[in-house]
Amino acid sequence: MRWWWVALISGVVAAAEPAPLELAPVDVPLPPAMPQSTPSSPLERDPSGVVSVLPTRPGEAKDAAELLSASPGAVIQDTGGAGQRKTLSLRGAAPNAVLVLLDGVPLTGPGGSMDLSRIPTAALERLEVLRGGTAARYGPGAMGGVVNLVTKAPEGSKLFGETSYGSFSTTQLALGASAQLLGGEALLLVHGLRSEGDYAFRYNARPSLEHSELVTLNRVNNQALRGGGLLKYRSHLGATTLDVLLEGSAEQRGLAGTVQNPTATSSQRTSRGTGSVRATHSLEGNGAIAALAWGRADETMLFGTQFVAEQAYRQLESGAGAEVVVTRLVADRHGLTGLISGGGEFLREPTGKNPSWGRLGVMLADEVLFFDARLAVTGVVRFDLAGPFAVFSPKLGATVQLPLGFEVRANAGQASRPPGFFELYVLQGTLLPNPTLRPERALTADLTVGWKHERAAVGVTGFGSLYEDLISYEYYPPMLAKPFNFSAARVVGVEAEASVKPSQWLEGSLSYTFMSTQNLKDDPRFYLKSLPNRPAHRVTARLSIGAPLLRGHLEVFAQSTQFMNRTETLSLPARAFVNGGIASTPWKNPALTVSLDVKNLLDVQTQDIDGYPLPPRAAFVSLAFAWDAGKK
Repeated sequence: MRWWWVALISGVVAAAEPAPLELAPVDVPLPPAMPQSTPSSPLERDPSGVVSVLPTRPGEAKDAAELLSASPGAVIQDTGGAGQRKTLSLRGAAPNAVLVLLDGVPLTGPGGSMDLSRIPTAALERLEVLRGGTAARYGPGAMGGVVNLVTKAPEGSKLFGETSYGSFSTTQLALGASAQLLGGEALLLVHGLRSEGDYAFRYNARPSLEHSELVTLNRVNNQALRGGGLLKYRSHLGATTLDVLLEGSAEQRGLAGTVQNPTATSSQRTSRGTGSVRATHSLEGNGAIAALAWGRADETMLFGTQFVAEQAYRQLESGAGAEVVVTRLVADRHGLTGLISGGGEFLREPTGKNPSWGRLGVMLADEVLFFDARLAVTGVVRFDLAGPFAVFSPKLGATVQLPLGFEVRANAGQASRPPGFFELYVLQGTLLPNPTLRPERALTADLTVGWKHERAAVGVTGFGSLYEDLISYEYYPPMLAKPFNFSAARVVGVEAEASVKPSQWLEGSLSYTFMSTQNLKDDPRFYLKSLPNRPAHRVTARLSIGAPLLRGHLEVFAQSTQFMNRTETLSLPARAFVNGGIASTPWKNPALTVSLDVKNLLDVQTQDIDGYPLPPRAAFVSLAFAWDAGKK
């Protein structure tokens, strides 16, 4: 760990808004894209949005990226192997247009694509995904959607932990505890990961030739080593709740490169930290005042001749910000929200240019309730300044509660985003910056029809976006990727899903996403061609059978062919992964779960994003425990 991010975290002393996407608990999990049927509240940040709630499952050897892959509209871009970079695209928006939060605190600046492999699932209670153009609610970094990683709450006296070992000498460990402290409650978690990462894979060097034989290659320089921690503190002082969050990690990983351009000596070292303090004060008459202050720092050192010959390329990216939110229910039918935020981003890098800029955002929203809250209409406008750029993002939404468990949600608006600090100036491993980028803008709309029963739920969503100057990463020979503006692009699609739980020993879920993308006006070579890294079809399914004493599950993740560049001359073939596992929980308190997980059961040989080979069949044995001193 570096002293500078420890000092930064220690110095954060203001307060934060309530964590977004507050959801009521449900007995039966809804399908990932199915909106929660909870009464509208002035504290909800986006009450008409399409929300996914993805639970974590103790004992299953998964990272946050694997869990998020079950959400409709989501595409994971994977560089292959445990501890290697994984990012998320939502509804055709680029990963750098998806805002990732940790308990409501941003983990990157707008325009930064969060590496989801950095947060262990042992620290998480659930993952909340808000899809669509949400920039009006969350700012320009949320043009494609928001992911809120909800960590375990500091409640009571508890001990918990997970460990796993398996293929490629991959070991993971996490230990945590929660206890009373200084009149409040605190939670501490430490975690680590180590993986040699090397594996053999089969590769078709001549896919254009019929009956071309596969050759076996060895994936080398794919190792990863990481350690980190999480500290949370919560205290209630009358009508005021105080929350403190400190989180950070240090890691080093090999950068193995693509199949065509392997890099056996390149590597990356990263030290990063995030800290925040939040305070929420409840007002008499149904309302609240909330404030947030946060700080973030991320130091990266890159080694290899493609960066800087014979020395390390070192850069330090940091940011800080604060915001105040006031919510109030007026006349029992107007949920008014006002927000003002500000902050800055800073970069120190080898050329000595050291760019920096400030940010300012203002938002006003009103949610109007009709017919005893069975109809809620929301309107919101937001204005943001980011360095030399200014953007405007309005949105209109509605929610209708119908008889027999049916619900309709609709949204339409404009999402605007200036190029982010990362995209303009920051070298992120194999991702290059581009200082010539222009702001992007999108007109977005979606319509969801859902039905929820005590033991089943179904949801269908249609969505569409029309982009101007869309910013997206594209393969940049020989081994990197770089962001470019697409003059205009269209994304339309459908998300359909269902979940069923007829009994405690049987449950299943199924989702299908269709997405069509087109480049509408640009160089004639690209006209009407698909956008890179956006497969047209995705299917996910999960079946779980058994009781706690012995339970098994089977999962399928399939997607169609995707192109790697704007000219549709490079593509990755369709693929389907089957995962399975068994688990046993013989005791409830302490709860002890032993499990065996096998990933890629059929040993499918394929690649992802710009030609990174994905691991072959792998097996992992896991042990998870949890003890609550307050329960018998």
